[in-house]
Amino acid sequence: MAFEHQSVLLIPAVEALHIRPDGIYLDGTLGGAGHSFEIAARLTTGHLIGLDRDQVALAAARERLEPYIDRVTLVHSNFSRLADVLDDLGINRVDGMLFDLGVSSPQLDDKERGFSYMADAPLDMRMDRSEGRTAYDVVNTYDQESLKRILYQYGEERYAPRIAAAIVQRRVEKPIETTLELSELIRSAMPPQALREKQHPAKRSFQAIRIAVNDELAAVEQMLSVAMDRLNPGGRLAVITFHSLEDRLVKSAMQEAARGCTCPKDFPVCVCGKKPKVTILTRHPIVADQRELAENPRARSAKLRVAERI
Repeated sequence: MAFEHQSVLLIPAVEALHIRPDGIYLDGTLGGAGHSFEIAARLTTGHLIGLDRDQVALAAARERLEPYIDRVTLVHSNFSRLADVLDDLGINRVDGMLFDLGVSSPQLDDKERGFSYMADAPLDMRMDRSEGRTAYDVVNTYDQESLKRILYQYGEERYAPRIAAAIVQRRVEKPIETTLELSELIRSAMPPQALREKQHPAKRSFQAIRIAVNDELAAVEQMLSVAMDRLNPGGRLAVITFHSLEDRLVKSAMQEAARGCTCPKDFPVCVCGKKPKVTILTRHPIVADQRELAENPRARSAKLRVAERI
């Protein structure tokens, strides 16, 4: 299917980068290239590096960015390899980085990718289909305790013990092979009061399994450990998150980078020598306005945080 994705917080995110026409920028999550198109359009002698782990997204981005392709370099990579990517390109620091940590709409809408609990498909959920582990592997081979931990930690699913037990019990009879099979199993494991909630009963569990399949939180941590050190002075890091686990990681990393001296208050002089790396520009995260929410309901949980390198 065509890779058409409506970028969330498009203008706020691009404006947050404070783009210089001659600067070097990195979009670590190309997706449909909505953000990248706006960044590239603002460059003259500058350059944009675009990363995505999804080959389908890369192909679509190349087509979308054709008017500006002379100022763009596209790389098939997980943003967890940020340092390696920049080193391979011979680039020490850049003037801005943007990471949109959400799942692209085409990945959700293409039922063959196995991300959706609303359509039947093989259990896959890989963002990079060249990688090995799938949702089928997680659901059918992880032990009950590991499944419970994943559902608790990544999905904040309070019925994780019941769901994990139901999965293990069912797969004794036969492997769980499709998204709808898993979705219905999750539903059947939950108590009646949980089924009266507004959101789909399988939403949190599918999120948790997807995060485990793609090792998403580890990738975010690895990216954050590098990103602020690879910004030029005045360069900005903008990160869009979609759930509390990611947002906590981003908020914590920015706060830590913005801290100065960590010596005890009763020390007469600083001995740690620690100085702030960044200034946080978003005391409270930027969220979608009513107009964007009306046009794109998937923006409802999006939060944008921005920091500037000192």
